[in-house]
Amino acid sequence: MPGEEVLAQEDERGRCFEPEISEDEWRKSRARSLRRKAMTASTRLTYSLRKRNTRVADSDFASIFIEDVRDANEEKAVNSFRQVLLTRDLLPDSHDDYHKMLRFLKARKFDIDKTVQMWADMLHWRKEYGVDCILQDFVYKEYEEVQCYYPHGYHGVDKEGRPVYIERLGKVEPSKLMNVTTVDRFLKYHVQGFEKMFKEKFPACSIAAKRHIDKTTTILDVHGVNWVSFSKVAHDLVMRMQKIDGDNYPETLNQMFIVNAGSGFKLLWNTAKGFLDPRTTAKIHVLGNKFQSRLLEIIDSSQLPDFLGGSCSCPNDGGCLRSNKGPWNDPDILKLLHSREAMKLTKFGSSSVADVVDVKSYASKVTSTEISEPLSASAVRLHPSAFVQSVPSSEKPQPPLLLEQYRNCCEHYYTATALPFRPRAQTTRSVSL
Repeated sequence: MPGEEVLAQEDERGRCFEPEISEDEWRKSRARSLRRKAMTASTRLTYSLRKRNTRVADSDFASIFIEDVRDANEEKAVNSFRQVLLTRDLLPDSHDDYHKMLRFLKARKFDIDKTVQMWADMLHWRKEYGVDCILQDFVYKEYEEVQCYYPHGYHGVDKEGRPVYIERLGKVEPSKLMNVTTVDRFLKYHVQGFEKMFKEKFPACSIAAKRHIDKTTTILDVHGVNWVSFSKVAHDLVMRMQKIDGDNYPETLNQMFIVNAGSGFKLLWNTAKGFLDPRTTAKIHVLGNKFQSRLLEIIDSSQLPDFLGGSCSCPNDGGCLRSNKGPWNDPDILKLLHSREAMKLTKFGSSSVADVVDVKSYASKVTSTEISEPLSASAVRLHPSAFVQSVPSSEKPQPPLLLEQYRNCCEHYYTATALPFRPRAQTTRSVSL
């Protein structure tokens, strides 16, 4: 190895100019020297992590670091919850996900017993409802007709990178909607939408934003809503959707904006929110017809449809709500998501974690400032072996140059002192897409 050759040459030069000393004294001196070199290499590695914003993506392969800062107390709670699930055989591999477990814990205010019950009910529901194969097996052929009578869809992202979901409730025609679909089929379509969100939209947004994304920003436009026209069937549909969401996909709402709300709706909301959880009401903002400036604080104009005060007017048939505009439609990100070998999740067992994503071709379009954000203080303290260099998926990952030098120095130090060298293994696993 190059590092071994350099150290060997230094040994020879050093011994040529040193006065005669005993082998034991030379061995001790050599150990001190190697210890200093190992510490220097470690310092240089730490400094390189701090200065990561100077990296330039000048090759076909680069790393996008997805920031994932975790609260220490939350992480402890998730670990305890996970152990309980493992003990009770309630943790299939496909659900062994830190953020999913955290969302369920938050939904039950970190009460382990209640969360375990909620989790078990969710697994049972998924099995009974056939959720694991709903993406492949269910085809919602009436989608275009449904859009005519219930305009809704995802369009763009907010300024933090979360997908924006929009419904134009004032244009909903419940009776006509029920003529082109059924409650059961619409609910399957609704569940399929959630599964697509977790399989494609959230991961794509995380890559684009370089931070973990698992919540949405929702806009409900209630302009022209005739609440009297909402039939019992429509009311029951909404209630069943809310139950599915709350029981099986909890804590996925970041903020909701209800715009074009009249005085009657505001009065009703002020009464109703007294019966709701304050954590829920804090996420919901009821606005009148002068809502544009508030939305533009959260969402960039280019990501907001023109009928909501933005500058986007998608040219496709059906406009913005049928465009499905967002990072999840970027060809390069889609290619990345559909390649199991391309995405890796690196666990460091600390309160700050980075997902390392290997990118081919996509990174060449990204500037150095876009792919390089400072690590948190706790991330800088990570063991050097946790730093992974991106390589083509067909090659075995190799450690970066500074890490290799550090490892070489450590190996020589332990050899010189006759101590066993046990490098810490990298804990890297592929993310199931």
